[in-house]
Amino acid sequence: MLCRQCEEACAPAGCTKIGICGKTEELSTAMDTLIGTLIELASSGRTGSEADEIIVDGLFMTLSNTNFDESRIVTLTEAARHLIGAPVDIRVPDIISLDVDEDLRSLKELLLLGLKGMAAYYHHARVLGYGDETVTAFIRKALTSLAKSLSADELVALNMECGTVGATVLALLDKANTETYGTPEITKVRTGVGRNPGILITGHDLKDLEQLLEQTQGTGVDVYTHGEMLAASSYPAFKKYKNLVGNYGGAWYAQKEEFARFNGPIVATTNCVLIPKETYADRLYTTGTAGIPGAFNIPCVDGKKDFSRVIEQAKKCAPPEQIDDRELTIGFGHSQVLSLADAIVGAVKSGAISRFVVMAGCDGHFGKRTYYTEFAESLPKDTVILTAGCAKYRLNRLDLGDIGGIPRLIDAGQCNDCYSLVVIALKLAEVFGTDVNGLPLSFNISWYEQKAVLVLLTLLSLGVKDIMLGPRLPKFISPGILDVLVKNFGIKGNSTVREDMVILNIAEQ
Repeated sequence: MLCRQCEEACAPAGCTKIGICGKTEELSTAMDTLIGTLIELASSGRTGSEADEIIVDGLFMTLSNTNFDESRIVTLTEAARHLIGAPVDIRVPDIISLDVDEDLRSLKELLLLGLKGMAAYYHHARVLGYGDETVTAFIRKALTSLAKSLSADELVALNMECGTVGATVLALLDKANTETYGTPEITKVRTGVGRNPGILITGHDLKDLEQLLEQTQGTGVDVYTHGEMLAASSYPAFKKYKNLVGNYGGAWYAQKEEFARFNGPIVATTNCVLIPKETYADRLYTTGTAGIPGAFNIPCVDGKKDFSRVIEQAKKCAPPEQIDDRELTIGFGHSQVLSLADAIVGAVKSGAISRFVVMAGCDGHFGKRTYYTEFAESLPKDTVILTAGCAKYRLNRLDLGDIGGIPRLIDAGQCNDCYSLVVIALKLAEVFGTDVNGLPLSFNISWYEQKAVLVLLTLLSLGVKDIMLGPRLPKFISPGILDVLVKNFGIKGNSTVREDMVILNIAEQ
């Protein structure tokens, strides 16, 4: 076993006996076999919706904290083998087999992890009926390349192309979400609890939330969002549901304590699910690509999911235990922020806003992540923070105030809504007659898993430089490739709040 795809992978080289996430050696091997089989499926020349669905879902299911059910990994592997239609000789049985050269292997690993993030976002768009053949064609092409002998220049080009196609995927998902559910609006979401029993829905799949809300109407059961599902409340289509009563808890890593106190059933729709404690294991359901051994998996039949089993259990449960009671302000997607463009530009020109700081990405267990809260608290009062993803939970309980009515914390939504931050930055660059690197804009990104890898590649493909990345740099990046990233793109790890303020041109030496 060797797994080093997440930020918390064990030092020095990665997880080798059991994953920090709880992944067993057997599950890790099954996932490696699935990836190897997907490479062969992509290389076989098989195309069409069935092949693309297996490839996309297979990549997604191996993303960190998505599916711990080995039987489902094996089943999908067999489906891929069947589609190939001939005996399969897996050329890449594990990540070490990607290449004998450390730097070339690192570039291939970077590409593979970017593909996992791309597959996750593409899956979300596909569920809503949106697709793009150029995306699936690239995924097949890139997977095929992993079994080839390629030069460093060729692999760098493929990674940059992955970032370019990543921008296409993020735009596609933004279109799918907004055309289906409306343009996000500035919205206040409560974090307290009511007196009714509840169902907690976590992950990222808005269609699952929609179907759950439809089926719980009039049942006396409330629905709460968790984690990145918080963003759903900003979409106009969800505002009609009186049974969507608020958000419970924070980022994914604290779920074992929060889910135990929720008292009702929990539905995990995508990644960001952990192996449960016994205290709530019988209340945990999965659906879509998510999987937990022993948890009931809600199937999709002709685009529909039946949540009746969840609802009936909820009726027998006590209401949630209150763990927080405040309001969170969300809904600052690119359309909403650009409607404030005149005020923002005016504030920059007048000096009221001195700088924007992107603090987007992922949250996690690692104690050093308190750094991000301290960093936000230490920022000058004339700076504005742009956030998206569960990194927001290190920031959104701070009283940061506003600048002339412009909030100092602008929450664009889920991790995929980093797309909104890119759109905002590009628009500001256009207004000020410069490029993104010429703006008063700093990037202090926290990463955890492979969606963040794709977002990073997307930013690099757009020419964004001097990105600070933490709390630790990826273990799958070799020293040689890290040197390239530092020299060509200005990638840097974080250190202390004070030192990083200077490095990011926020404070003087």
